[in-house]
Amino acid sequence: AVASFSLGLGAIPWSLMGEVFPQRARGIASSAATLCNWSASFAVTLSFDALVRALGAGGLFALYAGVCALAALFVAAVVPETRGRTLEQIERHFRQL
Repeated sequence: AVASFSLGLGAIPWSLMGEVFPQRARGIASSAATLCNWSASFAVTLSFDALVRALGAGGLFALYAGVCALAALFVAAVVPETRGRTLEQIERHFRQL
C-alpha cells in the first residue's frame, strides 16, 4: 500500500514544489507540502491493518482507488499545466483564481 501510494499520490507534492511555488514562499510552502505528504503516508501506514480487518483487502484497495480517483480529478481540475510556462506565468495564473 505504501509503495503504491508513493508511486501515485505521494509523488505529486515532490514534482510540484519546484514548479508551482513562487521563490518568496518556496521554503514555507515546500515545508507545508512535505508535512502533508509525510502525514498522509503515515496515516496510510498506521491505518492499513485496521482497515484490512474492517473492509477486507479488496474493500480497502477499492477505498484507496476511490481516493486516488478523487485526487486525480482534483489535480486535473486545479493544478495548472506548467510545461513551457515561466514561473511568472504560473504565479499570474494563481493570482487570477
